[in-house]
Order: sequence, then C-alpha cells, then structure tokens
Amino acid sequence: MKTSIQVSIVGGSGALGSGLAYRLAKAGHSVAIGSRSSEKAAEAADALNRRLGGNKVTGMTNVEAAAQGEIVFLTVPFASHGATLEEIKEEVQGKIVVDVTVPLVPPRVARVTLPPNGSAAVTAQLVLGDGVRVVSAFHNVAATHLHDDEHEHECDVMVFGNDKAARDCILALSQEMGLKAWHGGAIDNSVMAESLTSVLIFINKNYGIDGAGIRITGRPNS
Repeated sequence: MKTSIQVSIVGGSGALGSGLAYRLAKAGHSVAIGSRSSEKAAEAADALNRRLGGNKVTGMTNVEAAAQGEIVFLTVPFASHGATLEEIKEEVQGKIVVDVTVPLVPPRVARVTLPPNGSAAVTAQLVLGDGVRVVSAFHNVAATHLHDDEHEHECDVMVFGNDKAARDCILALSQEMGLKAWHGGAIDNSVMAESLTSVLIFINKNYGIDGAGIRITGRPNS
C-alpha cells in the first residue's frame, strides 16, 4: 500500500484509537477520527496534528467518519459494539472494516468473556453482512506502544478475516505503521486474539508490565 488513502477510526478519540490514528497519519495517510461527540473528536484530532506538525487528522462524528473512510477501523468499548455496528452499517458497505474490539466485561477485564457468536469480530461480520470485508486485528498491541516513538515495537499483530486480499491490505498497512503482522486465518480464529487480551491484562497487572504483547517465533520459508 504505497499511496495515501483515507482511513477512518470509529471511536477514535480514546487511547487505542488515537494511537492507531497517530501511526496511520505518520505513515502518510489521511485520517478521520470519529466519536459520538464531534467536539471530542475535533479535540483529539487537534492534539494529534500538533504532535505530527500538520493537518493529516480531522475530527467528526462516527457516522461521518465511517462514510468518509476507504478503510474503517472500529475501536469502541464492547458495551457500545453492537449499537455502533448498526449505526455505521450502511456507511461501510463495500469497504474493509478493521474490528479492534475486545469483549471485555468490567470490572473483570482480566477474565476471558466471549459473546454468544464466539467473538466480537464474528458478530461484526454477521451484523454488517457479506458486503463488508471484516478484518480483525491489533487486539494485542497496547495503546502505549502505538504512541511511543522512542522504543522498538516488540508486539506482533495477528490479522484475521475471511477475505485474504483484505488481510493482505491490513498486513501492508501494519508494516507501514512500523508493526510486524501475520496472517491468522479466518474470522473465526479471531477468538484467540480477543481472548488473549484478557490474559495480557492479567500479566500486566501481575508483573507490573506496561503493555505486554505477543511475538511469533520462527522464520517463514518465503
């Protein structure tokens, strides 16, 4: 993916969404941050533009962002996942939607809890329909690492989805963001990464780590 594209982050005013927005804008892409509050989105966009030294990021409502993006990231809390999918459904038809949602249920976020369909990503594919290529990724990369320019990024990204071309697109985008990504197979496999997030949260707390992650070992043959 060598040309600049328009990327939107639905729910992008939080730590994870703004971290993804920062990495994407730094890689040369135009980014729209969406939020339920356009004012909150504008504030987040302004903060990133000051850091980036340009005007790569704009703020707007979630629906406006979903309509504008060629690729749409979904980074909302699990409690808002279903409602947000319904809200943006018509705006994302024909697009790639990257679902970063993890089914965390406070206050026990360090305990794995899975939704009735098995995973948040499977739910997203069912709700959005066959006209949307849902890709599940970035669950195990802490927001603190996305905002960090001073240290090597040790966390790998697992990418899941039923459409290999869509997965290829997000793998390329990850590389541009300075992250190593791997094909993880079909959307059903997303349950692994979504579940692992709760385990990593527990590890962070138990060992005092600021953003534990995963790394795939071994060397590909090609």
